[in-house]
Amino acid sequence: MILRVAQLLVGLVLFGAGCGIMVRAGIGLDPWTVFAQGLSIQTGVGIGWIANIVGFLVLLLWIPLRQRPGPGTIANILLVGTSMQATLAVMPDVHGFVWQLLTFVGGMVLVALASGLYIGSRFGAGPRDGLMTGLNSRFGWPIWAARLGVEAAVLLAGWLLGGTVGLGTVLFAAGIGPLVHRTLPLFDSRRRGTTNTARAGEATPVTTGGEVSAA
Repeated sequence: MILRVAQLLVGLVLFGAGCGIMVRAGIGLDPWTVFAQGLSIQTGVGIGWIANIVGFLVLLLWIPLRQRPGPGTIANILLVGTSMQATLAVMPDVHGFVWQLLTFVGGMVLVALASGLYIGSRFGAGPRDGLMTGLNSRFGWPIWAARLGVEAAVLLAGWLLGGTVGLGTVLFAAGIGPLVHRTLPLFDSRRRGTTNTARAGEATPVTTGGEVSAA
């Protein structure tokens, strides 16, 4: 349990840091961060704080969708935007296309690693992911259709509000899925627990009917 909690917290902090790094790259963002950036531009409130607020408002949509948040859901709302804001406070903007591209890819890889950590801890979905699964369970929408519809809407809204849409947006859409597919198995606590149980069973003989066999 201690390992899972640490994995969750580290993953969420790194997720926010990765998002902050991508913001500083300045070549485009994922749909939800475009939306948060657009609101930040219009309100003058820091993009990280906006991300926290948006996460809370999205969580309220779980109520009619009959979704139940886990401790990881609440931690997500509190930590991701805060970590993003802290990263933006210490990291300057990046200039020069090559450096911007490398910075963005580095941030995206960090987000993928962080996603494997916090999702693998299995303490509950983030508020935005829970919205997709809620639409699926409540109305029968396919997950891909729910995600596409919601993310297209927030991307358009964020762009109209002044958020950055560009090459990074395309790179994130194409790359984050395969990257998380690689990182999640590395940190999946359920898989780790199954492996440990199997190893313990192999190491511990079990007596059955007077004979010794491997469990």
